[in-house]
Amino acid sequence: MSKVTLDTGELLAEVGDLEICYQTFGHPNDPPLLLIMGLGAQMIVWEDDFCAALAARGFWVVRFDNRDVGKSTKIDWTPPADPGKAVATRKPGEKIPATYLLKDMAGDVVGLMDFLKIASAHVVGASMGGMIAQELAIRWPARVRSLTSIMSTTGDPRLPPPSPEAMKVFTAPPPRTPEEYVEANVSAWRVLRGPDFPEDEKRDRARALRAAARGFYPEGTQRQLLALYASGSRKKTLPNVTAPTLVVHGVDDPLVPFAGGEDTAATIPGARLVALERMGHSLPVAVWPRVIDEIVAITGN
Repeated sequence: MSKVTLDTGELLAEVGDLEICYQTFGHPNDPPLLLIMGLGAQMIVWEDDFCAALAARGFWVVRFDNRDVGKSTKIDWTPPADPGKAVATRKPGEKIPATYLLKDMAGDVVGLMDFLKIASAHVVGASMGGMIAQELAIRWPARVRSLTSIMSTTGDPRLPPPSPEAMKVFTAPPPRTPEEYVEANVSAWRVLRGPDFPEDEKRDRARALRAAARGFYPEGTQRQLLALYASGSRKKTLPNVTAPTLVVHGVDDPLVPFAGGEDTAATIPGARLVALERMGHSLPVAVWPRVIDEIVAITGN
């Protein structure tokens, strides 16, 4: 990690044997709010303007690259060439090959909080980031002031699967070059977001180019996917969450169907479910004001 080139505002935190790349918005005297992104997604998917808008509402916003993505430490372990096939073809009782789990990624968040001297924070996670946030609230309840789980799920295997189109996004061969990554990224967002927010498409390529420049690393996404598979369901442990909880989910989500959000809200005591019409598996700019208002409400800020 010593050779990582940091952009303006980016910093590295020592978290155990890892270095976690992070960036902050707002004033450190304001209540801290951590943003956790999902599978293979760099912290910049929490767009600059979204982070600035949260900071303007009185939060010290921290976004960061999870391990194995962006400018954070990459794990030295070669994943199977096809993680989905490795999971589907494993023998009865055979463990899913994963070098870490979602709970370890939640531990990284705790380590980042320790580095930043944050005793507790409001925690917002999207997609797999929502699962990591759930693990954090389950295992380290004293560190979580409030939990916001966006387009995520309990992991209950009885829930509906992704649409065939969304599955193709994640079963396609990984890109071999940064150029292939950009095109695959643009195509993926077109599927995941759905047709109702075409004005967001112009943001996709610029964000993908920025991500490719920050860190093109498909092996990390494969390892994160195995961590997700191997971690299993949180259905039995989520009733132990004590933090005030907000669940935000798009009604038209093709990757994590709306039933996943419904199940999350029904499983966590007192959770509030916000259903966003027309929204797929993304956070279009048009929904930012509503989502930010709901986050402010659950935090009591």
